[in-house]
Amino acid sequence: MNVSHEPTFCRICEPLCGMIATVEDGRLVALRPDKDHPVSAGFACQKGIAFSEVVNDPDRVTTPLRRTRVDGLRASGSSEDGFEPVSWDEAMADIASRVAAVHRDHGSGGIGWYFGNPGAFNYSYTIALQSMTFGFPRMHLFTAGSQDVNNRFVASQLLYGSPLALPVPDVLRTDLLVVMGANPVVSHGSVLTAPRIRDRMHDIVKRGGRVLVIDPRRTETAAQFEWLGIVPDGDAFLLLSLLQVMFSENLADRARLARHADGVDWLEQLARPFSPEATEAHTGIDPGTVRALARDLVRTERAAVYGRVGTSIGENGTLTTYLIDAVNLVAGNLDVPGGSMFGRLGIPGERWLTKAGGALLRGVYTRRRSRIGGFPAVLGSEPAAVMAKEITTPGRGQIKALFVGAGNPVLSVPNGDELERALESLDLMVGIDLYVNETLAHCDYVLPATSMYERDDFPLPFQTLQPTPLRQATEAVIAPVGQARAEWQIIDDLAGRLSRTTPGFALLAGVRKVLSLFGARLSPRMLADAVIRLSEGGDRFGLRRGLSFSKLTREHPHGAVLARYLRGGVLRDVVVYRGGRVRLRHDSIGAEVDKLSRRRVPDGYPMRLIGMREARSENSWLHNAPLLMRGGRAQHALVHADDAAAAGIDDGDLVRIASPHGEIELPATVTKDIVAGVVAVPHGWGHKGTAGWRVANSAGGANVNRLMSSAVDDVESLAGMARLTGVPVRISPSG
Repeated sequence: MNVSHEPTFCRICEPLCGMIATVEDGRLVALRPDKDHPVSAGFACQKGIAFSEVVNDPDRVTTPLRRTRVDGLRASGSSEDGFEPVSWDEAMADIASRVAAVHRDHGSGGIGWYFGNPGAFNYSYTIALQSMTFGFPRMHLFTAGSQDVNNRFVASQLLYGSPLALPVPDVLRTDLLVVMGANPVVSHGSVLTAPRIRDRMHDIVKRGGRVLVIDPRRTETAAQFEWLGIVPDGDAFLLLSLLQVMFSENLADRARLARHADGVDWLEQLARPFSPEATEAHTGIDPGTVRALARDLVRTERAAVYGRVGTSIGENGTLTTYLIDAVNLVAGNLDVPGGSMFGRLGIPGERWLTKAGGALLRGVYTRRRSRIGGFPAVLGSEPAAVMAKEITTPGRGQIKALFVGAGNPVLSVPNGDELERALESLDLMVGIDLYVNETLAHCDYVLPATSMYERDDFPLPFQTLQPTPLRQATEAVIAPVGQARAEWQIIDDLAGRLSRTTPGFALLAGVRKVLSLFGARLSPRMLADAVIRLSEGGDRFGLRRGLSFSKLTREHPHGAVLARYLRGGVLRDVVVYRGGRVRLRHDSIGAEVDKLSRRRVPDGYPMRLIGMREARSENSWLHNAPLLMRGGRAQHALVHADDAAAAGIDDGDLVRIASPHGEIELPATVTKDIVAGVVAVPHGWGHKGTAGWRVANSAGGANVNRLMSSAVDDVESLAGMARLTGVPVRISPSG
């Protein structure tokens, strides 16, 4: 028996914890935390350790599948009989032919692509996808970002001129960390690459500091630190109140603000009506508590406010994210050690590249609008909330062919029933994934993708989000299982076939041919290697001693730390506006503040729904791993004891939750660890008998996003974000 222990890293979530993969005769048999990893240092969560079950899952798709047809129509996707194995060449030839036909008849606007959260952890997929957007310039691109993070990019674009200027809390040095709408003990951090984040937060307390968690639920994080309950989706009101106190009590260092930002007076005027007394009804927080927090944020030498998904998916998510940065700025905690800081790649000419890239992405955001709703394109993507309408609404740009990779939008976008119906009207649907999930059950073809341990990788999108700058790359630790292929290879194959009929892809093929004359191949790895070589610590293509992709995997398999901490004082380099000054004044932000006063609640829905993270779930895609589902795991709704008593609900009872848009039923867990009037339901459930998803199917659950609206007027206008928190609901005993 040939046994090896391969250093690599996990790519389920953002800490990217170091792992050791045990491989026996080419098969991944176990995963354990890497004790020699310089940052995660022997930590990994249960999801990462259990991932070998996903790699070896007998339900996994390992050969291309084609939908069987009855009398020329799609067969049902509710059983394994709905698909049959097919060769790669036969599948790709038919897919390319049908895509070319859609392009010929409907233009590139007839084609759509959705990729889910795991796609962001696959550098080669995201790079290769650019060839599709180049070949099909009007292709509809949807991502999970419009259910998660797109407002962060828009807020950064407004404040700093670039959507890629993303501040992260310096958890290694701060003395006051305020966590809003995030549960890092379970999520392990988001838009923040900080392994062992629970330990880092406890370190804050050990050195005499504080961690304050502001959330409608006493989350697993709040249970270990200080908890301040808040009315769901009241974060913007609280942040405006903090600003109002900082200005009215002259806590802000106005001279410093004047050096770093334009529009300070405008921001002060904007916040003036939002005293803590005026916002108490919207936040549920005592005015004295708000004033004390504002003073602490200014007077604590090293402090940071950090917000994530819970602050992003309300009615005004972009405004809330903008205000988090504004509070950090006004309190003197932006771009300073222990505050909210910016990572840099260290590429020569990075400021110029940042300015050029920021201008390009701002132009895309400003000029490109979705056909349905006229929403701006965030990093080139449209709101997934309107994907169903883009499929069913006739006219130029109507989607006729859809690719779905590493995603399950039927369970993740609002009003998944609408999307599920729309999928059946497509001329072609292709899935690229590990499983036939609820979405891919509607596909004409399901193509088997490699898991993260069957491909090389470099966490390109997360390089500037690390409080401890680190470089780590990995080779594949095992060969692809069955006939699985990396997504970039599938895209490359499709692009090559389309080059015979489509001018954009023909041009790409010509570029590849020219490069081949010099012995080079245009590939994602070549581009990632260039980033590593040109960045801080890189070898600059042999001009100095340093790192490359191959040197990282060969000489630093556990990763190489570049610096102990992030460097402060980089704000003028990060901001791409003229003079390197933060731009606070934006009419769109003013309009969002005006909307706060016009919020309305429909009659008959007195409670508010929020989401919640689960330690053994990652959205919908880990519910087929027996280790993670052990103990008879099931989905539950958390209901406050007082609300349960008023409704006649006991612990474990089946309850009906209804919104103006739909209803679901699931068991209730009665608790006092939640603000009264709030019900919390985890997302990603609602599995319902699709082929090859047996453990998940047996767990079932309810698709909470059936309660959410996909109406254009209910989608946040600046970033196209779905409203997934603070949703008005009512609860009652089932039956």
